[in-house]
Amino acid sequence: MTSSASDIPTLASLRQELAQQTYPLSTLYVVATPIGNVGDITLRAINVLAIADVVACEDTRNTAQLLTRYGLSKELIAAHEHNEREVADKLIARLHDGQRIALVSDAGTPAVSDPGARIVDAVRAAGLRVMPLPGPSAAVSALSASGLLNDRFYFVGFLPSKSKQRESVLDGLHAVPATLIFYEAPHRIAETVDALAAAFGPERQVVFARELTKLFEEMHRCPLGEAAAWLAADAHRERGEYVVLVEGARPTDDSDDANAERVLGILLDELPLKQAAALAARLTGKKKNALYERALQLKGNS
Repeated sequence: MTSSASDIPTLASLRQELAQQTYPLSTLYVVATPIGNVGDITLRAINVLAIADVVACEDTRNTAQLLTRYGLSKELIAAHEHNEREVADKLIARLHDGQRIALVSDAGTPAVSDPGARIVDAVRAAGLRVMPLPGPSAAVSALSASGLLNDRFYFVGFLPSKSKQRESVLDGLHAVPATLIFYEAPHRIAETVDALAAAFGPERQVVFARELTKLFEEMHRCPLGEAAAWLAADAHRERGEYVVLVEGARPTDDSDDANAERVLGILLDELPLKQAAALAARLTGKKKNALYERALQLKGNS
């Protein structure tokens, strides 16, 4: 049996139903907001923003503009990474007075690679209620359209800006069998692509999700060895926020280990130890540190 247009609830009736739901006082509502397209907000989120006594937000200017798009105007309190602990005390006092408080970030779900986690922690520690309102998430949106066949994912967020620290983090992720999810800013994307290729080798699949839900949204999948060329082919690709997904490590077997050691042995005959280990890692997909340790053993026994 199929439904006709007359069977579909109207927007007005849905909003009336939402208004009849229970919205407890003395509650912190964690509200997901659009990551780009203003149409992606949920009806429930709009309703909570409408009844909230105050909205705690990452940037009051951005949130004021967003609320205006939905015909709302609210008292706003800045709650960003530099003042979370201080603001948490003020919000807790308001919650004890019976207020409803909505917590939002500039885009997406608060406290996921965005401010908010310290506030939520403090509110919970005070014995007060926290209620999540699900909605937009750049990481989950990109994952759902990536086509990477893995039922597990590992959310990394932003990598360190310093190369040594970034290399250390990536080295620790080399053997993780889950899809890896990174966030990256446009001015660092080229540097990050080079670091990913060096850490994981040229064969691993990578998915770039740029400007999700916005006018110039773009998604591209390729082996890491082709990623730098794709990025350089269009100057516009170094603009806009990125979600980068890297294929998880594939299961290894003894033959893989034997091949890695064979490659390492050949390279050690021609190259310095550290250079041989790094090149063997790129050729075999094995961890560079592990190959370096094995190279030390091989040199010590020769």
